[in-house]
Amino acid sequence: MFTAMTGDKNPIHYDVELATNSPFGGLIVQGGVTTGLMNAVVAEDLPGPGTVFLETNWRFVKAVRVGETITASVKVEHVRDDKPICKLETIVRNASGETCVVGTATTYTMPLPQRVADQAKRAVAG
Repeated sequence: MFTAMTGDKNPIHYDVELATNSPFGGLIVQGGVTTGLMNAVVAEDLPGPGTVFLETNWRFVKAVRVGETITASVKVEHVRDDKPICKLETIVRNASGETCVVGTATTYTMPLPQRVADQAKRAVAG
């Protein structure tokens, strides 16, 4: 699906023989799929719903092999006092704990009407 959306047809992602004989030793996942986990983390967990990226700076330090389990995490480095803007440390690790992608992201979190309504309902019920 990623290839259909982006047009990334690099054979290192699809040609088993070529990939096996490459320095990677096998098929690897597109970087956009790997960093795509960050979208879910910032939109769902931290900072949360209504959050969008303003800037990202990622280094790909270890390839992710097809079928490998990876985990994305963020840590807040700084929050601006005047706007809902955060600077985050971002990391993607494989199941062995090895860093695959490391970097930073700057995010903006806007209030969402549904989010505000849900918070008001919880406050009344609580």
